Amino acid sequence: MIKGAEAGSIANEGYIPIKLKIFDGADSDGDNIDCRYYKTGSQGGNAAVILVGGVGGGWDSPAKGLYNRLSQKLAKDDEMNTLRIRFRYPTNLEECVVDVLAGIEFLTQAERKTSIGLVGHSFGGAVVISSAALAKDFVKTVVTLATQSYGTEGISKLKENECPILLIHGNSDAVLPSYCSSYVYNKAKEPKQLVLYDNASHSLDEVADEVFHKVHEWLGQNLDKNGSIL
Repeated sequence: MIKGAEAGSIANEGYIPIKLKIFDGADSDGDNIDCRYYKTGSQGGNAAVILVGGVGGGWDSPAKGLYNRLSQKLAKDDEMNTLRIRFRYPTNLEECVVDVLAGIEFLTQAERKTSIGLVGHSFGGAVVISSAALAKDFVKTVVTLATQSYGTEGISKLKENECPILLIHGNSDAVLPSYCSSYVYNKAKEPKQLVLYDNASHSLDEVADEVFHKVHEWLGQNLDKNGSIL
């Protein structure tokens, strides 16, 4: 899928801008996926995380900048590299899954990571669930934040005890009701956890610190930093 990766200079926020060049049909020169790559200062372990937003596109993040905050924390303290992906077509589920699969290929093939976690907000929740179902050999955990239920059918393809899933939602979500996460939770196999926050909206800004600590803890518990390299 990936034809190449072009890296820029490190930004003040600590990430390396990367363009993943992918095939886009036999008669096309391909397409670029814009990413922000946060790398550990050392060689790092074998785990990495991909973070994606919703239909708004761009570098949107829930919970008051959760993605940048989490990426810096994981790189500095946990020896986990993090790849934030900006969707090329943020309302197209299939194309967004392609973007995430390209990110997984980059991390597993070019960066030699063997334990991948996927985190997605809103529409991005369906994207990471669909992506996990197609990359079961590498995806070891999934986190959804205020996910939609449409497009999450792949949750049933994740095998028991092989891909723990954490679902977080606000009970005051006026965009996607918390029932969406409850629906996915009921379809998911163990291990799984559903966390509902009272008085939290779709952005989860009201519980930003709680979400940060919960997601950080979950990733640390469910990704193998020291597994053998393939």
